Amino acid sequence: MTAATGQSVRLVPGDVVRVLALVSVVVGTWWSGSVATALFLLVLGGAMVPRVIGAPAALDVACCSTILFAAWAAQLDWYVAVGWLDVVVHAVATGMLAVLSVRALQAWGIVGPRRSRGETALLVVGLGAVLAVLWEVGEWAGNAWFDRSIQVGYADTMGDLAAGLAGSAVAAAVMARRP
Repeated sequence: MTAATGQSVRLVPGDVVRVLALVSVVVGTWWSGSVATALFLLVLGGAMVPRVIGAPAALDVACCSTILFAAWAAQLDWYVAVGWLDVVVHAVATGMLAVLSVRALQAWGIVGPRRSRGETALLVVGLGAVLAVLWEVGEWAGNAWFDRSIQVGYADTMGDLAAGLAGSAVAAAVMARRP
């Protein structure tokens, strides 16, 4: 029960991933220090968005799991060990985050829910492009100001941007086909 409302809190499947994200803040801090702390706090904050907007369980779990996986892959240097993994994670994560962003804008009344499939698809692709750019700016800033081991470079950035845009286009196409 919550003290403020006297109502019980209903747990949803994505809450398991949110608990893992919270544990990751502690473990990541212990394992890797302040950069990991910032990364996992960002993941934890992002994992709260689907819960706040009441996203469908499948989108909630998939999105939260993907960003948590992405963070751990960075911490464990899986992107260095598996060359193609970075591009795949950028495509999948950006596509799902773009869909989640459209749903959040709808839930918050910024974008009306009654849009044509084409308009919604365009929003997903556009938001995905913006998210891909912000992700790359974040990687650059992390490398420049905090930790030189964060992987950046022209080829990496261009590949990540292209993957993010492609992932958003695929997500938009999938969303446009759903009723």
